[in-house]
Amino acid sequence: MNSLPDTDDSGFQSPDKLWPRYSAGEKSGAIERRDFLKGLALAGLMASTSDSSSAEGPKQGIPYRTLGRTGERVSSIGMGGFHLAQPGLEEAESIRLIRSAVDRGINFMDNSWDYNEGQSEIRMGKALKDGYRQKVFLMTKLDGRTKQEAAKQIDESLKRLQTDHVDLMQHHEIIRFEDPDRIFATQGAQEAVLEAKKAGKIRYIGFTGHKDPHIHLYMLKVAADHGFKFDTVQMPLNVMDAHFRSFEKLVLPKLVEQGIGVLGMKSMGDKIILKSKIVQPIECLHYSLNLPTSVVITGIDSMRILEQALEAARNFRPLSKEEVAALLAKTAQAAANGDYELFKTSQHFDSTAHHPEWLGGQSPHVDQLAGPAA
Repeated sequence: MNSLPDTDDSGFQSPDKLWPRYSAGEKSGAIERRDFLKGLALAGLMASTSDSSSAEGPKQGIPYRTLGRTGERVSSIGMGGFHLAQPGLEEAESIRLIRSAVDRGINFMDNSWDYNEGQSEIRMGKALKDGYRQKVFLMTKLDGRTKQEAAKQIDESLKRLQTDHVDLMQHHEIIRFEDPDRIFATQGAQEAVLEAKKAGKIRYIGFTGHKDPHIHLYMLKVAADHGFKFDTVQMPLNVMDAHFRSFEKLVLPKLVEQGIGVLGMKSMGDKIILKSKIVQPIECLHYSLNLPTSVVITGIDSMRILEQALEAARNFRPLSKEEVAALLAKTAQAAANGDYELFKTSQHFDSTAHHPEWLGGQSPHVDQLAGPAA
């Protein structure tokens, strides 16, 4: 199996409560902007104060932020797991990259059951030996939509990662409107995840997706209908997203309101956004960091790319309204139709579409009513 990357206080809270050092003058200036930039400017200004909202300061110069209402402190930049086992990258180098990242202040580790036929988790498990597991916030994802398949994948991930628990488990690739219904159905994946949490195998629960913000909103609704609130949500947040089927506009405000940790991904769209030749890597990372993200996950496959990520985090300063407007203006035309966000407009990044067997079979309810699938 192989997959494509996701990377390249409780209740409702006002932004003032989440980021109390946001001045009234700054707030007024942001709110007065035209509708297109109103929410964006406010989000950026909120993010600018999130780094200093806790007594805990930067580690090795890397700012830490609060993971929603969980209260966990995580590095503003996270290490993507997919690239760690790509062809051409030796296992020893992957381990060195992970440990170097941790030693230099990155504590958020991303992974998934399906990355590189499990090799991404295996390599991360080896890297997190010798006390490194205790230094990180470890996240992985599962694809199973049935209770049986999800439970199997959870246990396989724990074995590969050489740990008795992960800090965060996320339902992966919520890219179809039926995914939430399957996950929350009787004998669906959510039952396995909740049982694993009760057993101490999982601390927090979230979900990811890259296709359409309306599907994210539906997942939040179905969860609420079942009396459940996610701890985290992962989604694309980048300089082009604001112009086309925007997660930033439609989903991000809901997450901030509910105190759900925001995991940003695809800041460079698996390098495809860079092929527009409109923006540079640091601009992409800084734009995402300027939003109220808890962490921006980025793919790292070399020491050079690790240095780039560290530099982006250390040197980040809140973008002014003018800087945000300038970035949006210069990306508007190229981003208008989603041409550089192929994860939204094609199946190229839809790993579970290429491998539907990872989802597991139909729920017993479907088999009972409709019979086995043809």
